[in-house]
Amino acid sequence: MRSSSSRPHDWREWRRMRALELTRQGWKQCDIAAALGVSKGAVSRWVAIARRGGPDALRSHPAPGAAARITPEQFRLIPDFLWHGAEAYGFRGDVWTCVRVAGVLAEELGVSYSRSQVSRLLKRLGWTPQVPITRAIQRDEEAIARWCVESWPALKAKARRERRHLVFVDESGFSLLPGVVKTYAPKGRTPIVDEWQTRDHLSVMGGLTAASKVDSLVRPTSLSGLHSIEFLVHLGRMVGERLLVIWDGSPIHRRAELKAFVAEAAGRIHLEPLPAYAPDRNPVEWLWKHLKKVELRNLTCLDLEQLHMELHLALGRVRQRRNLARSFFEGAGLEL
Repeated sequence: MRSSSSRPHDWREWRRMRALELTRQGWKQCDIAAALGVSKGAVSRWVAIARRGGPDALRSHPAPGAAARITPEQFRLIPDFLWHGAEAYGFRGDVWTCVRVAGVLAEELGVSYSRSQVSRLLKRLGWTPQVPITRAIQRDEEAIARWCVESWPALKAKARRERRHLVFVDESGFSLLPGVVKTYAPKGRTPIVDEWQTRDHLSVMGGLTAASKVDSLVRPTSLSGLHSIEFLVHLGRMVGERLLVIWDGSPIHRRAELKAFVAEAAGRIHLEPLPAYAPDRNPVEWLWKHLKKVELRNLTCLDLEQLHMELHLALGRVRQRRNLARSFFEGAGLEL
C-alpha cells in the first residue's frame, strides 16, 4: 500500500487528498468545497472515507490491465523463433515485420496479436527496426574468420620482424549528391536538402596505418593501376619505404604495371590480399562510412572543387583524432 505522502495518481486523487489536508488545517467544509469547485457533500463524503480507512482510502485504484496472453517462459522463446529467420517460416525475403512476427506467434504459441502489440513485445525484447548490412553470397565466413585469427596476427608479426609499416588501402567514390542522414525538424515538415542531379564524383584512395595515420589520393577520374602505383609511391614518401600493404582483389590492384613496379621495388613493398568479399574487415571501409555519414552528412557542394576542399577538411579532422582512427580497426574486428 502506498503511503499518504506519495505522489497523486491523477488530479481527482489530488483533489480528494487536498480536501483532507485542508480539513486538518481547520477549514470549514463549505470553504473547501468552494476552493476546490466541488459540492459540500463530496467533501463530507471524502472526510468520512478517510476517517474509516485512513488517507490511503482516498487513493485512486486504476483497473488492472488485461492478463498476459503468453507466459514468461513463452515470452523468452520468441527470440529463438526469430533467430531462425523469416524465410524459415515460409516468408519471401529474410525480413521481419510486425505482421510476420504476429503470424509466427500465432503459429508457434497459438496467440493473436495486433501490429502495435507485436511492436511493444519486440521493444521489450530489445529488438529494434534496423537496416541490414548486405553481404555477398560468395562470402566464405570460415575463411574470413581464419584470416582474422591466423593471418592477421602473422602479418602484424611480419611487419614488426621486417620493420615494415603496415597499411590498409581501399578506394571509394564521393559524389556531389549529399549523403543524407536523419536530422531534427518540426513534426510534419520534412526537411529538404538541395542537391545537384549529377554523376560527377571524386575517386579517393585511402590508406590507414596500424599507427592510425591516414593518407589519401584524390582524383576527379576513375582510378587505375597507375593510380595504385602513385599511391604506393606516396605512402613510401609519407609513411616509410618498407611497406606491408593489405588491400582487396580489385582489378586496379592486379595490373601488370603494378606487378612490375613492386618487382622493381626489390622487396621494399609487400602486398597482401584481404579475404574475398570481406570489405568490412578493412578499417579503411569504416573510414569511408565515417566520412560520408558523419563528417560530410547532408552536405551539398556546388562543384568538385568545393567537394575536394570539404573532403580535405574532413580528413584533417579525422587525422587529429587518433582514437577515432583506432576505432576503425575495432569496427573491422582487428586487434592492433
